[in-house]
Amino acid sequence: MEIKKSACPYDCPDCCGLLVYTEGDKVVQVKGDPGHSYTRGTLCPKMARYERTVHSPARLTTPLKRIGPKGSGEFAPISWDTAIATIASQWKEIIRKYGAEAILPYSYAGTMGTIQYSAGHSFFYQLGATSLDRTICAPAKSRGYRDVMGGTLPTAPQEAANSDFIILWSISMLATDIHFRHDVDLARQNGAQVWCIDTYETPTARYADHFTSIKPGTDGALALGLMHVLNRDGLIDETFITQYVEGWEELRDTFLPRYTPAAVSSITEVPAAAIEELAHAFGRARAPFIRLGSGQSRYGNGAMTSRLITCLPAITGAYAHVGGGLLTSASGSHAFDKSIIRRPEKEKKGVRHINMIKLGQVLTDETLAPPIKSLYVYSSNPACTAPEQALVAQGLSRDDLFTVVHERFMTDTARYADIILPATTSLEHDDIYYSYGHYTVQRGNAAIPPIGQSKSNWQVFSLLAKAMNIDDEFFQQSEPDLIEKFIASTDTTWPLPVDKAKLESGEPVDLPLPDNYKLDFKTPSGKIEIKNSAIEPALPDYRPPHYANDTETFLLINSPDPRILDSSFNERPELTRGHIMELMMHPDDANRLGLCEGDIVAASNTQGRAQFTLTLSARTQPGRVVSEGVWWNTLTKTGNTNQLTHARTTDKDAGSTFYDVKVNITKLTGQI
Repeated sequence: MEIKKSACPYDCPDCCGLLVYTEGDKVVQVKGDPGHSYTRGTLCPKMARYERTVHSPARLTTPLKRIGPKGSGEFAPISWDTAIATIASQWKEIIRKYGAEAILPYSYAGTMGTIQYSAGHSFFYQLGATSLDRTICAPAKSRGYRDVMGGTLPTAPQEAANSDFIILWSISMLATDIHFRHDVDLARQNGAQVWCIDTYETPTARYADHFTSIKPGTDGALALGLMHVLNRDGLIDETFITQYVEGWEELRDTFLPRYTPAAVSSITEVPAAAIEELAHAFGRARAPFIRLGSGQSRYGNGAMTSRLITCLPAITGAYAHVGGGLLTSASGSHAFDKSIIRRPEKEKKGVRHINMIKLGQVLTDETLAPPIKSLYVYSSNPACTAPEQALVAQGLSRDDLFTVVHERFMTDTARYADIILPATTSLEHDDIYYSYGHYTVQRGNAAIPPIGQSKSNWQVFSLLAKAMNIDDEFFQQSEPDLIEKFIASTDTTWPLPVDKAKLESGEPVDLPLPDNYKLDFKTPSGKIEIKNSAIEPALPDYRPPHYANDTETFLLINSPDPRILDSSFNERPELTRGHIMELMMHPDDANRLGLCEGDIVAASNTQGRAQFTLTLSARTQPGRVVSEGVWWNTLTKTGNTNQLTHARTTDKDAGSTFYDVKVNITKLTGQI
């Protein structure tokens, strides 16, 4: 048995260090790497049995060609030569008739490896295809942070171990950031209080010392209410503000007077006394630390909300103290020069851009010119994860849409493909990884040969480049060649020297942080910019979410299920059996509607309908219903919660608004 080191490739801020136990060409066990300074030898239950995904009997192992109707899942094996030749022939004909913009790539973070995530960018740029704006996750959160902090490095998560007051704000830590608990537990051992702010009582809320239940999409108003109390009761750090903050006085005098605890309570449904209590605890803490999740950003006001929350540590001077600060995301995202793989200079001028959130609308828009005639999907499963699921399915069902899906499993999207290409897992290809939740990076070499005939994203795009007559030596490079360039790029992308030899060896490497990084504010003024005159509006203020104009009865809360990650891990029966497509409702609402535990109900709105089994719990508040998990449609009766989600975007950077949803609930006597 050999033990090889790697990193978790999934779309999670933890990017865990792995010890991969192999015997010959088989992975027999995966454990956490104790040498990883953030994940410290532990794994989530999903990755603790990663070998079950790698060697799943459901793996796709050969290229396939559709032989039945779209969506039927009926395919026949073909060779790689035939598959690549078929794709190239179809694309050349589409380009001849409609132009290259009739081809649309669709990908996201099915793998977070620096190479495999971006492997197709340069290929599609040079092809002249429509460009995809990949904004489906939380760009509004990053934008809100940047509008205040510019390019300032977010606070390292390990800093929280020295805090005396931690807020887990809109983050389901025990489902999506489980290793942050190491540092929170250390802080608690030293007497720190832990508060959780979320829209319903998650397991993380039960773990915290105090839980604040907030009306979905109103977190920005709560932030302003906290600032009102902090200012009113003399709990701000005037010295820190004078030295390091711009625009506080204007925000204080312009907007804060109207955000009294009573006024904020009417917006957020947080009792006024609870607002006072939270503000006093935060303001009296020595070194308060906010771990800001992404939930608050997935509303129409997501960027503004994130901007307002980012102002809180500024007015209390949290950054001046060991243990204080705010962590959003993108901690290690600048470790490598990603232009090495993405090559943005290759994008053709004037090429059309399409937001991935609008996929259903785009595929069904008969006026679009040129129309989308081919879709190439990799590292994503839009039939399951994109909003407006009914429209997406309608578009994927088009007989005139030539669809290619590069995948490991027969996902919902793969079932609509004309050609399926088998993909490697992270243990079958080389890549290099950074985290968006901490400052550790790592190289991951292939631990075993590819399963069957599977190929990596990079290998497939190299084949397609040759077939499409793209004469570019770039595509003749191997993955190790690219990794060497990424490692070398740290000399210019990171402010301090990185241990390149250790990184080359496959060990996890901590990116060194400057001694004063928390006070080195990378903004035009060199200060935290509560007022930012370069943007509109210059001062932040609360804005209501989209649903304020919707007419349905219940707010729908979409929440992660710790057994899966987006649509990943749905292939594992031991994870997906039982308790899926359940809808949690407060008993008072159920009594009013004459509903009981276990009833089959339909949630519906202008987007569509989905079927759930009702569960009753006081973990949610009246007027709010909760669905956990993004389940493959093949595991559901009528599709998952994305039958109900909108393609409306956030106030800035066109992010998703998956949580900005209202529905009506009705009891079913049978299935929809």
